[in-house]
Amino acid sequence: MKEITREIHVRYLETPVGELVLGSLEDRLCLCDWRYRSQRDQVDLRLKRFFQAEFVVRDSLATDLAASQVSDYFTRKIRKLEIPLVFAGTDFQILVWNEIMKIPYGTVISYQELASRTGRPDAVRAVANINGQNALALMVPCHRVVGSNGNMTGYSGGIRAKKYLLRLEGWTGLSAPTLFPM
Repeated sequence: MKEITREIHVRYLETPVGELVLGSLEDRLCLCDWRYRSQRDQVDLRLKRFFQAEFVVRDSLATDLAASQVSDYFTRKIRKLEIPLVFAGTDFQILVWNEIMKIPYGTVISYQELASRTGRPDAVRAVANINGQNALALMVPCHRVVGSNGNMTGYSGGIRAKKYLLRLEGWTGLSAPTLFPM
């Protein structure tokens, strides 16, 4: 096994819908995920293995920039988070995440549409799984992907957070009340 010599600098950020973990490798963000998600340990382990790095609680320029932009996103000062990113994934995972990043603010697409956009329309299940493995929740806005019938499906921050984010962005397709009022 190779010796671990790299560090992923992490910090925490409170948001209106839960606490985020922000992590950077060198000068790029590799983690912006919900701190208390059910798969927290698996996501962290995947990042550590992929980058051969350990987590160190320490601010960095990238996590500071991310914290500032996330705060601006939640107050509607900005619509797009523009931070240098580094992905921990296969070529197909990165293709899916890049397609998700193209979904406009305030709109949604289905998993079927997302699979079609990757050039693999029969890979709906794989695309849905990749969506769930996203470690950059707001930068790769996976909350904008919904079921083919418009139903809110899984989200790492929880369905309530997904609905909150879509409402924040002005999407009007929601009718159910939220526990996170605007």
